Amino acid sequence: MWKKATRISLWAAAVVLCSLLVFIAIVFAGNYVIDEKDLVMSSASSLVDEEGNTITKLYAQNRELVDIKDIPDHVQKAFVAVEDRRFYSHPGIDFQAILRALYKDILSGSKVEGGSTITQQLAKNIFLSHEKTWLRKTKEATIAINLERKYTKQKILEMYLNQIYFGHGAYGIQAASKLYFNKEVNELTVEEGALLAGLPKAPSRYSPIENPEGSKERRNTVLSLMERLDYLTPEEAVRAQGRTIALDVNRLEKNPAYSTYIDMVLEEIREEYALSTMEVLQGGYEIVVPMSPEAQEASYEAIQNDIYFKGSDPSHSPQGAFVLMDSKTGGVMAVQGGRDYVRQGFNRVNAKRQPGSTFKPLAVYGPAMESEEWEPYSLLVDERLKYNGYTPENYDGQYQGTVSMYEAIEDSLNAPAVWLLNEIGLSKSLSFIKELGMDVEERKLGIALGGLDEGVTPLEITRAFSAFANDGKMVEPYFVKAIYDREGKLIGKSKVETNKVFSKQNAWFMTRMLQAVVEQGTGRKGSVNTALAGKTGTTTYDEVSGGNKDLWFAGYTPDAVGAVWIGYDRTTKQRHIVGTSSDATLMFKDIINKIPDLHNKTFKKPKGVKDLEPPIDLIKIDDLQAQYAFGRFGVPGVKLSWTPSEDERLMYKVYMRTDNGVEKVDTVVGKGTYTVVSPKLFTFPDFFIVPYDPLTKRDGERSNIISTSIF
Repeated sequence: MWKKATRISLWAAAVVLCSLLVFIAIVFAGNYVIDEKDLVMSSASSLVDEEGNTITKLYAQNRELVDIKDIPDHVQKAFVAVEDRRFYSHPGIDFQAILRALYKDILSGSKVEGGSTITQQLAKNIFLSHEKTWLRKTKEATIAINLERKYTKQKILEMYLNQIYFGHGAYGIQAASKLYFNKEVNELTVEEGALLAGLPKAPSRYSPIENPEGSKERRNTVLSLMERLDYLTPEEAVRAQGRTIALDVNRLEKNPAYSTYIDMVLEEIREEYALSTMEVLQGGYEIVVPMSPEAQEASYEAIQNDIYFKGSDPSHSPQGAFVLMDSKTGGVMAVQGGRDYVRQGFNRVNAKRQPGSTFKPLAVYGPAMESEEWEPYSLLVDERLKYNGYTPENYDGQYQGTVSMYEAIEDSLNAPAVWLLNEIGLSKSLSFIKELGMDVEERKLGIALGGLDEGVTPLEITRAFSAFANDGKMVEPYFVKAIYDREGKLIGKSKVETNKVFSKQNAWFMTRMLQAVVEQGTGRKGSVNTALAGKTGTTTYDEVSGGNKDLWFAGYTPDAVGAVWIGYDRTTKQRHIVGTSSDATLMFKDIINKIPDLHNKTFKKPKGVKDLEPPIDLIKIDDLQAQYAFGRFGVPGVKLSWTPSEDERLMYKVYMRTDNGVEKVDTVVGKGTYTVVSPKLFTFPDFFIVPYDPLTKRDGERSNIISTSIF
């Protein structure tokens, strides 16, 4: 008997010793198994506008980390009740639950129940695979015990509630609360917390969206468990179980309208802040962007509209790109990289194209005015000339001999642009193009018409036109105004970067001329509910009569500057543009009309500059009449009369023709009468009138001739 008792005692001591050694081994092994970097959970980053409104989320897993103190006590108890009722008393593993699980496993002959604690679930989800093996369970227990040694129960529960999956892409209690109830976790009611607590076991099966009845049954089970553990009174449990499920689903849908903008945000963060895309998707950053959601949505809607995209191949629609940015700060308000743009896809905002006539203000007229030898009403040669084998032609085949710069821009005439570039010199033009941030290798006069081998991008054109919109100072575009880490610490912020290219005076002159393009010239198609200045552009496809490659409109309002490009990625005889630059113009105007913040604005003349007078039309006079009259002091004379222009700035040169030749008598301003008193009247001379434009210093057509010999 004594010997038997001794053997039992020795056996028990051995078991205790072995258990102690195993526990010590588990403790020390845990230090090697646990890598605390793995406990740093990924959380979604937020894209917010400048007023702090969330635009969208960027994430690998949709998760928002919250502190345990922000999670209501009744929500914490709901999870404890359903997942681990002895959570606050066990050391990481629950021996009662393990024995119960072992018993069921033995009965079934397989691994059917885990008996895992909340701590073990956390260990499994973060450090281990989900396979059901004895080795994995041993590792799980090892890690769980050591987690309990390192962290408080509240911290473990916080990590668990932030980590678990709740279905429909929501990770963590905060994301789940916003998904199902559109509220912060600290606003959850008892029954809402119980519903969420029932989800992690089988998120799909108990989804209140997909299976309301099953979700309600599961919720009521959780409420009963809470009542059984005295977390709720029987009355509270019954009342909570009697309530219907009131969802306010707030899904984080991936909005295709934002795809291009998101990619360009991530690209800028990589380049400027040295943060990888994966770090942004997991790091819980707050990214403040200058995006206008109205502009982004409007531009996406427009770029999907076939009305602007007219191609020769009905089965393959032309592509497009759009950029709009704040003309003072450079903050990009909207951007679209293609009609079928996909994340990380081919971004046409950065694709180089021939800019056509949108290049004329940048490469020719702006630099010419900066030379101080040319101004808006300077006369340019409008003739079909040859330049070492290069013969630019006007689009309509018509030539006027001379035109003002104002007229050449308004009607997008090619011959005067090339002539003026030849006058100012290629080197001067290229130096300005470089100042505007574009690298052009060509050394030929064709750059006046945007004839570039490599081309420029819509973003580059937008940036260049900002120099006209911003008093001569080109502004650099940016997509990220500021970025903060998950603790709210500022990582970095943008600064307004400008480069003075044109004088304030010449920028204002250009604005006035580009307004004329929109109001009376090639950009007049459509209507816009704010002041707009801009330039159209077209590059032709010479292989097909009437075919085009690229259609452009670049322009600016008092607040924003942008560009539209329309074309095929590769132009062929079978696939080319059959529309005109009016389509790009109309698209730009239609987008602007859908952005309320840009409406009803006017361009304000900067201080210290002179305004540009509107052009003067040289009317044709064909009703000159004459009659005898008396001048001053009763001296006989001839009174000439004609119908004058409504524009009182127009001047009229009065000429008299006698046998001795033509003699200028006088110049009349704004009137349609003049009395001639001269001894030569007795020779019965002829008279005619020539309109004169004092802005361009140009004569109009001679009027009809009236003879005094008929009197």
